[in-house]
Amino acid sequence: MKLIDAHLRALGLLVSERWLAGSLVCANVGIGVVQLAEPILFGRVVDALSQGGAVFSLILLWAALGLFGITAGVLVAVAADRLAHRQRLAAMNRAFERTLTLPISYLAERGTGATVRNILAGTDALFATWLTFVREQLSAIVSILFLVPTAVYMNWRMASLLAALAVVYTVLNITVVYRTSGGQASVERHFIDVYGRVGDVIGNVPVVQSYARLSAEASALRGLMDQLLAAQYPVLTWWGLLNVLTRAASTITMVSIFTLGAWLASRGEVSVGEIVSFVAFAGLLIGKLDQLSGFVARMFMQAPTLKSFFDLIDATVAIVERPEAGTLQHVEGHVRYESVTFRYGEGEQGVFELDFEARPGETVALVGPTGSGKTTTLAMLQRLRDPEAGRILIDGQDIREVTLDSLRHAIAVVFQDAGLFNRGIAENIRIGRPDATDAEVEEAARQAEAHNFIRRKPRGYGFAAGERGAALSGGERQRIAIARAILKQAPILILDEATSALDTETESKIKRALDTLRQGRTTFIIAHRLSTVANADQILVFDQGRIVERGTFKALVQRGGLFARLVAEGGFTEPRSPELPEAESLETDAVA
Repeated sequence: MKLIDAHLRALGLLVSERWLAGSLVCANVGIGVVQLAEPILFGRVVDALSQGGAVFSLILLWAALGLFGITAGVLVAVAADRLAHRQRLAAMNRAFERTLTLPISYLAERGTGATVRNILAGTDALFATWLTFVREQLSAIVSILFLVPTAVYMNWRMASLLAALAVVYTVLNITVVYRTSGGQASVERHFIDVYGRVGDVIGNVPVVQSYARLSAEASALRGLMDQLLAAQYPVLTWWGLLNVLTRAASTITMVSIFTLGAWLASRGEVSVGEIVSFVAFAGLLIGKLDQLSGFVARMFMQAPTLKSFFDLIDATVAIVERPEAGTLQHVEGHVRYESVTFRYGEGEQGVFELDFEARPGETVALVGPTGSGKTTTLAMLQRLRDPEAGRILIDGQDIREVTLDSLRHAIAVVFQDAGLFNRGIAENIRIGRPDATDAEVEEAARQAEAHNFIRRKPRGYGFAAGERGAALSGGERQRIAIARAILKQAPILILDEATSALDTETESKIKRALDTLRQGRTTFIIAHRLSTVANADQILVFDQGRIVERGTFKALVQRGGLFARLVAEGGFTEPRSPELPEAESLETDAVA
């Protein structure tokens, strides 16, 4: 994307308020004409005074135009400022919503810090472009466009000096832009690297502290900053040189106008008032050219930032909702995978030819070695990914034919990483049902065995969980996540190692709560701890993306295949009969 393309697209975003933007354009034309009229009236007043002519009418007109320019300038500044602020927040919201729809791999590849930087720096660049263009630069362009023919009409020889100044400014700006285009793109890449590194390190502060990485990480960041400065200094040098050269050209032009004016006045070819007008023209032109030169510099420096922002906006959304999608209603929870295949890129990673069924109220466990395709399989049920072949049905309806909201409202998930927000505990539990009452939140917490520890926290249910739940223990985080799933009351439940962060005593309590929660719900359990899936109605054993075994715990153990080997290697035993006391139930996590 070229420099001009990025800024034209930025201005095109104002189309949502086209009438206000159009009005500001017209107002800027008026302001530009008024600014041009003032030097002419100044010269006329000087001539009138020197010749003893009527001057008060000219002064009155000058004052009226000045008052109009001031009033219009204030109104334009206020309206442009409000317009730019509204549009910046709207652009930030669009970028935020787009980021939430992108594949998880997008953030994994670019990093959270770099993505946040793209959003914030991009919207700041948009704001600066809109505000300065509508409030200042447009009137400057109008003044320059009208100034040249007006000056030529008054005296072409003196006007040629102004034209030469404009040409010098233009040539110098084009030269500097050409010389620094590659360098500024490199500067933006280094900025992204710095922000990405900062986000990466801050997100892993416990690791940095426990492994004594403070000095190493600080040194690495300083190295990235040194690279940033090395790329930025040449760019800044060129723009600093441009400022010196344009200042010199302005001074030479002003001196030349006085010199030529004095010579023409000695020959009686110009009046003193016309010389004054041309001096004022030169001051106006220099001011506007400096203004535009600074704007061009900012445009150029912000172009890579805008490009990164628009790249984020244009990033391909992994899952697209069909326009004619219907609503998934009255879900019973009958889930069926029919010849489902999903492949990562061109390799052999993925899942292949999955065929299985979960009837309403059944529990289906997915087990197998790490990377065998369990998480990918259930990610497709939530349409976090779409299969490239086959289809997934809920109650006989292809999930690609229903809205994403209705599909995901029908599914509650308890992740291995609880995924808590830096908000109050009650608000975290309410994520799935924002309209839930306090009593319903408390009841869900009780079922998840979380109510007692929540009561002991300062402010109870108002206690802030911290970033990613850092203010809570692992078991507390997991129980709040389970309470969140309980409160959602979804007919389909996914448990991704839901008890992995709990101690043995707490796990037994949560297991009872989950057993109650699963009643009447179709439940999918992803597990490495096989004891958590022992009572499943059906166990699917995955290996290299395929279902290689299926059946009950007892049948699979007796078969002597992969599942039996996993049980033997993990030291797990077949669950005892349900009539035995709870204290004598399955021993979990025993070492082989």
